[in-house]
Amino acid sequence: MQHYDVAVVGLGALGSAAAYYAARRGKSVIAFEQFELGHVRGASHDTSRIVRTSNSLPEYVALAKSAYKDWADLEQVTGQKLLTITGGVVFVPRDMSTPFDTLAQTLDDTGVPYELLDAAEVKRRWPQFDIPDSVDTIYTPDTGIAHASKTVSLLQHQARTHGALLKENTPVERVTPQPSGGVLIETATNPNNTNNRYHAKKVILATDAWTNKLLAPLGVHIPLTTMQEQVTYFKPTDPTAFDPAHFPVWIWGADPAFYGFPTYGEPTIKAARDTSNNFMAPDQRTFVPSAQLLHQLGDFMRGFIPDGGRKPLRTVTCQYCITPDRQFVIAPLKEHPDVIVGLGAAHAFKFTPSFGRVLAELAVDGATKEDISRFGIPRGAGTTSKL
Repeated sequence: MQHYDVAVVGLGALGSAAAYYAARRGKSVIAFEQFELGHVRGASHDTSRIVRTSNSLPEYVALAKSAYKDWADLEQVTGQKLLTITGGVVFVPRDMSTPFDTLAQTLDDTGVPYELLDAAEVKRRWPQFDIPDSVDTIYTPDTGIAHASKTVSLLQHQARTHGALLKENTPVERVTPQPSGGVLIETATNPNNTNNRYHAKKVILATDAWTNKLLAPLGVHIPLTTMQEQVTYFKPTDPTAFDPAHFPVWIWGADPAFYGFPTYGEPTIKAARDTSNNFMAPDQRTFVPSAQLLHQLGDFMRGFIPDGGRKPLRTVTCQYCITPDRQFVIAPLKEHPDVIVGLGAAHAFKFTPSFGRVLAELAVDGATKEDISRFGIPRGAGTTSKL
């Protein structure tokens, strides 16, 4: 049996980052992906993700500040540009329920620079928007865009450069903590794989919607809700009006919530509803966009960013895996501390390098300098039995 310091299961953004940072520390690392690298069955594919410190919860602001430093380090190490800073706006309607009602106070408390704008000032700066006077707008200059697929590919390349073994198309069927320490990892067998048993001192589960399949034999269940989401790329009448130098990343902070991007790599703008509640299990993914959600998004965009000549070009599906309260999980299992769980609750990409670094630090050092005290196994998680 082959022995490793760290095993990582799942090679989306978070698992790829964890593999990189563990290997960068000089540890022997093996990592498993059940599908091909760069697949579209999870939540780490496509092009753009929002990066921001503008969050109503201070624990996420703190981790985002660390992430910006780690993003800069990753860009320096790879020689690749991964972030494009555009500035960003969060629209907070006064007459609607919103998760951003404490945003300005949190930014004050955490020392994040921002501006509070009225509708007239928004219209002056970005005439593309049409918002009513009842909307407050919070502008943060550090908001921007991360290149998603490039980031994941670079993390995997860097992990391999530092000696990690990445095994794609290799589903992990079981992880079993050993009485003598460490974890036994068993993968599916196939004609080209005679060895399907590995041992690691620590195993990191970055398995998103598939997490409970591996936790169930350990008697642990984390409440997870899975849904198929989608984003749509629109061709605006005048793409130059939406250039990142002239148009920000935006979030409509109401219920339902929407978000969108300036042009990025092509003359289109991207927009979507957040958490559409299109519930399904991973094996029920249709990959077929919802016409109802596209119609809803189109209706919203017509009033919010008026453009009579705009046309939808394509809609891309992805998968959300939500924990209670969308709380991150970055923690070892209480009963099995050699098994470390990382769940991003469908809003973690902006934190990717720090999230992965922290998972690696927990595996290598048993602790991290980051405050992850609020990112334990969530309320409602059950233990059905003990090994």
